[in-house]
Amino acid sequence: MGGAHPTELCGASPEHVRDALRDGDALPGGRGFAGLLRDPPDREGPVLVRDALGRQPLFVERGAAGVAPEGGSATDGDPATDCDPTTGRDPTAADAWSFDRADLDEPEPVPAGALVSAAGTERVWSLPDGGAVDAESGQTAVDDALGAALADLDVAGPEPGSDAGDLAVAFSGGVDSGVVAAAVPDAPCYVAGFEGCHDIEAAREAAAAMELELRVVEITHDGLVRAVREVAAATGRRNPMDVAIAVPLYLAAEAAAADGIDRLAVGQGADELFGGYSKVADPVGDDRVAAETVRGARTETVRTLPGQLERDVLALRAAGVEPVAPLLDDRVVAAALSLPGELLASDGERKIALRRAATGRVPESVRTADKKAVQYGTYVSRELDRLARRAGFKRRMDDHVGQYLDALLGTE
Repeated sequence: MGGAHPTELCGASPEHVRDALRDGDALPGGRGFAGLLRDPPDREGPVLVRDALGRQPLFVERGAAGVAPEGGSATDGDPATDCDPTTGRDPTAADAWSFDRADLDEPEPVPAGALVSAAGTERVWSLPDGGAVDAESGQTAVDDALGAALADLDVAGPEPGSDAGDLAVAFSGGVDSGVVAAAVPDAPCYVAGFEGCHDIEAAREAAAAMELELRVVEITHDGLVRAVREVAAATGRRNPMDVAIAVPLYLAAEAAAADGIDRLAVGQGADELFGGYSKVADPVGDDRVAAETVRGARTETVRTLPGQLERDVLALRAAGVEPVAPLLDDRVVAAALSLPGELLASDGERKIALRRAATGRVPESVRTADKKAVQYGTYVSRELDRLARRAGFKRRMDDHVGQYLDALLGTE
């Protein structure tokens, strides 16, 4: 059940959020925000707010007035949802909202880019869509934004004015985590995976080339089962894809927390913003995207970020660390969104602008490294499949891993 909140606004000061509301600025600087704003401009009474990319999770009780329909998102292009304020209680009441879904009976995410009050849900921020700039200007903007965001990394705490605490890096040896780790070379790096997996081997090679301290967390079947239960409890996600993505991140973060780490820097957002998916590089005829252009397909992947970040942030916090995502800094987001398609993906190369911006920051082997999706690069998906089959859920069965997870988690 919800209760008193030690922090009413996460990720930004009230003044910063008020200015963003007043100006209608979806990218006002920082790495996202969410929470209760007591005195919003031009509105009566307190409101709940969540930034345009949903970088900070925020939940309300489903029965509270102003809650958007389940699965709704203020970034999906749909009109704002108006709710009848007579059908539920005030969503800004102390027991009706939380940053942690476990505090509520029936948690519903506040849509990214939305303002929620007793009057309903109002979309107030949408990501800019001003078209592409020329390639030279676009690359310069990414270079500058990346440099500025990474320069802040070693001093930026989880909230303005807070004690920064000890920092580590979630590291897989690719360009995303590589540029993050290069900015804080004294921070330890953590990678989790099963013995012999791609991510551990790639992380070891990259860490050696960059002279970084790497701590390897080898996952076992017992550890996998335990982490599945804990990730499901923290995130509310029980499907094989979400579980397999979140588990290695959770276990790396848990090991970091056990070593006294307060914050874990991650490379989240790079694939979505910079064109890291095959469906973005070659969208024509790919049924995973509706768009037929690189920029259009990239826009579709960006719209998936609120849901992905909710999962990742909740898993990391459950493990005992606060995530730091410099590649989701507003400056980087703005620069990425203005890129032409030729700097996203072209001729078999992906994340072109990011890789070019990484020149001189990381070794060439890291800058050009191929990346496997975390659920495959860590062997977590493979081992979940193995556990499912051992438990009698054969591959010929429909969604056999999903059925195994349902049986494992029961009514938890």
